[in-house]
Amino acid sequence: MSSLEGKKVAITGGGSGIGAGIATALAAAGCHVLIGGRRQPTLESAASQMSGKVLTHVLDVADRQSVETFFQFAEKELGEIDILVNSAGINIANRRMDAMEPDDWDKVLQVNASGAYYCIHQVLPAMRRRKDGLVINISSIAGKRAISLGGVVYCASKFAMTALGTAISNEVRNEGVRITNVYPGEVNTPILDNRPVKVTQEHKDSILQPEDIAALVTAICHLPPRAHVPEIVIKPTTQEWV
Repeated sequence: MSSLEGKKVAITGGGSGIGAGIATALAAAGCHVLIGGRRQPTLESAASQMSGKVLTHVLDVADRQSVETFFQFAEKELGEIDILVNSAGINIANRRMDAMEPDDWDKVLQVNASGAYYCIHQVLPAMRRRKDGLVINISSIAGKRAISLGGVVYCASKFAMTALGTAISNEVRNEGVRITNVYPGEVNTPILDNRPVKVTQEHKDSILQPEDIAALVTAICHLPPRAHVPEIVIKPTTQEWV
């Protein structure tokens, strides 16, 4: 029997891309999974392709009331969450400082940084009380390096997510709670559609796929409570690391 059998998992951004890939893998490993995202039809379509117990609920991580409602549903249907995966994330097409607008800044920070905080805020008290729990933040290489490919606000938001995970992790390290920041390089997900330059199918096929991130996250989830991975980078073999 898998060590993850029966674990209760909440995944934001679970209707597509990395979130859907992780949900698929953890459900197959025996977890009871709840995926959240902004579009119910997308969530239902994704869940229908997964094995095991997978629930869906609309979630806008930028909206605190939506986050609260999502986790109330999670507790009612699953119980207290054992594993939270913060995978919801957005970027914009106009990524340069001279092209983006203040509204762009607000929108991306609200989803990528504040959204992760809102979700952790919901699950952390119970994890601390139980002295057990795992949070996986799907950050980005742009949360380690301020790269032009990510753009100004995306990099800032992912650096914020990095600091959030690290700071909370340090606070709870003696309380049985682990937080891992995962920094993927280029991954073939719908976020590529917001690239300033259109991405070719050949390029999409050559970079990381959602199942690659899912395999890594599943391995981290399988670790015993005594073992903590604070952060980890995963990138396409061909992508430069500087």
